[in-house]
Amino acid sequence: MRPKGNYSNANATVAFVDIAGFSAIADVYGDASAIYTLELFENMVGTSLEGYQPPIKWIGDEAMLAFPAPDMAIQALGALLQACRNESGLPLTRAGVNHGPIIRRDHDIFGSTVNIAARVAARASPGQLLATRPIAEAAQAGGILVKTIGPAALRSVAGEVDLFEIELAPSVDPTWIDPVCKMHAPYSPYKRAACEGPWFCSPLCEEAYRRSPQTYSLTP
Repeated sequence: MRPKGNYSNANATVAFVDIAGFSAIADVYGDASAIYTLELFENMVGTSLEGYQPPIKWIGDEAMLAFPAPDMAIQALGALLQACRNESGLPLTRAGVNHGPIIRRDHDIFGSTVNIAARVAARASPGQLLATRPIAEAAQAGGILVKTIGPAALRSVAGEVDLFEIELAPSVDPTWIDPVCKMHAPYSPYKRAACEGPWFCSPLCEEAYRRSPQTYSLTP
């Protein structure tokens, strides 16, 4: 049987970007707050990437993006992640990027390059962008700070993959990340003399953490 749809082969830089604390927002604040946060994120993705016009596929709270080359992906993601960091109502994002051969089918893309990008994003911590070597090399060539993470085993991927952290937005201080909703405190309004345990954005997040710290402490 001949497969349906229009297929073509190409190379692309694939990125996945999502809201790190989206599930917790729904659990703690309710579905209406979660939908508001998602719509805010969707609008920021559309606005920040308007000049780059990448195809955007939404998978829940996660955006899958595709660019022709790593340098364009870096420029576009820099604009997006900076905008997200400047939005006080949005929790931290996490992102993963990979480059390689893909299969285009109509308006969608498939292949191991896409799968690896998704697995890399799943390993990222709140506020972090992780990438594979081709992206890291392009970032370094552009004078962007790149940190070597090292080889990592990714789920359903044969062999280890070298990962790198690319700093396209200001780095975050983990002591100022709400462990529940993954909001990151702006320093001046929330300044305190000393850090005494986790920082929380609200009493609701604090109560959720006190009831079940194991639920939130290790989850991205």
